Amino acid sequence: MIHICTKEDIESCMMLRLEMLKEVNNLPAAYEYDPVFVEKVYQHFLSNQQITIFSMIEGDIAGCATLCLLSMMPTFDHPTGKRGHLMNVYIRKKYRKRGLGKEMVDFLIYWAKENKLTEISLDATEAGKNLYLRCGFRESKECMILNLRT
Repeated sequence: MIHICTKEDIESCMMLRLEMLKEVNNLPAAYEYDPVFVEKVYQHFLSNQQITIFSMIEGDIAGCATLCLLSMMPTFDHPTGKRGHLMNVYIRKKYRKRGLGKEMVDFLIYWAKENKLTEISLDATEAGKNLYLRCGFRESKECMILNLRT
């Protein structure tokens, strides 16, 4: 089940973001984050400049994903000026290999289309690249891109 996060979910959002960063960056469990960094992440979650979702299994948070919202000057290719950057697609180890990552990415793609975003970009790890290709993203020199224009 997909749960769209609200301000009441901030502590869980923070916990999963920091957990994911430790795993992706091979940091030790006892690693301590810079308090300024933690505060900036916290403030970003509260800013309404993204949509964050949880994948829920029997009341437990199995994973999360965030689509940061970007506003740019409109162009002919991007007439709304609204784009997104997908981040923090993370599934906890005991819930992996169940299709939850694809379910979350597909949900955020649908949400982006409904909200008139014209493009989603992301920076993929090697482990995540195949997931994003299955969801329609293509590789570019800088990142992976999904064109939402119809």
